[in-house]
Amino acid sequence: MMTTTLLSNVRPYGEEARDLLIIDDRITEIGAAGSIAADRADNVIDGAGCVALPGLVDIHVHLREPGFESAETIRTGSMAAAKGGFTTIFAMPNTSPCQDTAGVVEAVHALGIEAGYADVHPIGAVTVGRKGEQLAELGSMAQSRANVRMFSDDGDCVHDALIMRRALEYVKAFNGVIAQHAQEPKLTVGAQMNEGALSAELGLGGWPTAAETSIIARDAILAEQTDSRVHVCHLSTAQAVDVVRWAKARGIKITAEVTPHHLLLTEEKVRGFDARFKVNPPLRTDADVHALREALADGTIDVVGTDHAPHPRDSKDCEWDHAAMGMVGLESALRVVHATMVKTGLLDWRGVARVMSEQPAQVGLATEAGTPLAEGELANIVLYDDNASSVFTEADLAGKSTNSPYLGLELPGSVRYTIYRGTVTVRDGEVVDLAGEGAIA
Repeated sequence: MMTTTLLSNVRPYGEEARDLLIIDDRITEIGAAGSIAADRADNVIDGAGCVALPGLVDIHVHLREPGFESAETIRTGSMAAAKGGFTTIFAMPNTSPCQDTAGVVEAVHALGIEAGYADVHPIGAVTVGRKGEQLAELGSMAQSRANVRMFSDDGDCVHDALIMRRALEYVKAFNGVIAQHAQEPKLTVGAQMNEGALSAELGLGGWPTAAETSIIARDAILAEQTDSRVHVCHLSTAQAVDVVRWAKARGIKITAEVTPHHLLLTEEKVRGFDARFKVNPPLRTDADVHALREALADGTIDVVGTDHAPHPRDSKDCEWDHAAMGMVGLESALRVVHATMVKTGLLDWRGVARVMSEQPAQVGLATEAGTPLAEGELANIVLYDDNASSVFTEADLAGKSTNSPYLGLELPGSVRYTIYRGTVTVRDGEVVDLAGEGAIA
């Protein structure tokens, strides 16, 4: 049965108000505001004043299932994604069992389809069990129903140069990409925060910038030698920006991502020993934050990736040394990018669409994601109220975990509606229960 939805008086990319008509899962007509009659649609959404963007794409999400469902599941993580305006997410492989075989990635893919809130693309592990010793079944995962094209041992670095080279050579055959967690393990033994004067003052083990940049430089050279694709996960330092900029100038096939928390927060948050701010890689200096923002604006950094990392309360409500590393970020990402990049004048809304939708889809080879707001394109859309502002609270979270670093912080904007393949998954800021068609409080 055909369904029709009218988005009236919305502002595509923050520009002139328009009407968008959706039939089933496609945008079929775009006209001037008020030009498409309401009686042509089964559902009418008044988007007056809202910015319309292509559905967001996150290439760095931890959904925890299988194995760690107390922190998150594919369904709850997909709901968190919808709440934040995401319609496509890539699931990292640090699960139990690990996503290192065709069977596991196909199961994750199927659970994403069953949840129905976003396209869920499993990321395959580079090595068996993410142990860094033996290549995983890269080819069989690529040929599976999950059609895996991105591989990572995220949470751990592929630190063996020979294994990294072999992985790059292997995935080149099907245009895959290796997403590297750039952390030289021998330089970060006992590390708890950014290395510098503050770590010395607080008596915490320091995490040097060289641990990140040395791996990026090595992998850039390996990517050049193999003519293959490497992606740098959660880049966090000004020095790393310089290395990526150098590699791109040489024509190396390298892309990089930055997290929202590295665009906003600094190591000063560690002073209170609040474990919500404990993350890998660690929060860095104010100078690093500004360098990351500039690099995202000028294209050195290609995409924003949340590194959404849910943890049970007891993993964070404990002493700093024993606390888990990671932050949830799906529900807050667009608002943080609004605060750090749009309000500062570094990006306009077309720029936001580029780094949070179009280019993430290109990096991950998600061909149906990141498409523009245009007639005939897939109806993956987020309506965002850029005039709103509110304190971020646990009520803003739709996943199972609450380890957000933004709780109590005033953030601009509000995701009003998310539309995934023509289906409304968030209505008036609340996630829709797709089984019962009611809002989930």
